[in-house]
Amino acid sequence: MAISETTAHEARLAMKFAAVGLVGFVVDAILLKIGLAMRLGPAWARLISLSLAMQVTFAINRKHVFRCRGSEGLPRQWCAYMATNGFGNFCNYWIFVTLSSLHGQLVAEPLIALPISAFTAYLINYTGARLLVFGRERLQQRRSARALPRPAAQEGKLLTDG
Repeated sequence: MAISETTAHEARLAMKFAAVGLVGFVVDAILLKIGLAMRLGPAWARLISLSLAMQVTFAINRKHVFRCRGSEGLPRQWCAYMATNGFGNFCNYWIFVTLSSLHGQLVAEPLIALPISAFTAYLINYTGARLLVFGRERLQQRRSARALPRPAAQEGKLLTDG
């Protein structure tokens, strides 16, 4: 099966974003566990752990996934990331708290509710990061590149499996 270079690039980007999400998940889980041990309660412990995990994932995504260099655009990107991922993580938090409040059920266990809510947030957060936070400049570059005539040899270039 043949896939285009653009599709392969997008798949690699989504996989890298997912890997960073796993790092954020680990940070989140560790801090949640610490917060629970400090008897903060699941809701407060998760609010703190999630907020700190967002800072970690922003820094890694900006530098290693979307390859932003220097401080150009940093304030706009940070604000956009916090807004888009804040929405995704609000959904994450809301699902987590809702599941945690279902007393006596397996999904009410905080470390079971965590991956369920986190996966939902991944889908929302990737879309926001890719299209709104870090994708603006690349979308503009792509539009500019499309306006320029491409050499015929590159137009049909495909990557093949295997």
